[in-house]
Amino acid sequence: MAKGSVLIVEDSPTEATILTDCLKKSGYDVLNVTTAEAAKAILVQQNFDAILMDVVLPGQSGYSLCRELKNQENTANIPIIICSSKSEKIDQKWGMKQGASAYVTKPVDRDELVATLEKLVV
Repeated sequence: MAKGSVLIVEDSPTEATILTDCLKKSGYDVLNVTTAEAAKAILVQQNFDAILMDVVLPGQSGYSLCRELKNQENTANIPIIICSSKSEKIDQKWGMKQGASAYVTKPVDRDELVATLEKLVV
């Protein structure tokens, strides 16, 4: 049985594959989308235990998507992990201010990512 379901919002095919493989090997069900619009569409139809998203996305940014999801009743309680190459303290602080539960920087440390996810998905 899966530990939980995770929606990955990542437009880079390479990064998406790395994240997906890491989470699947750790026992999670994973669905991957490449845009904020696709994430919003799937979240209307399906529930997830966590959302892992990049900051730099085509169209709407991950920061903006995070803020939007935290302000909607059906998604407000889903933990969001921002996973970005933007590694400055100000970027991390801004991500947390948007409602993210955690901020992980790229290149991703697989153990750190899984540990972070396990703390948030109960």
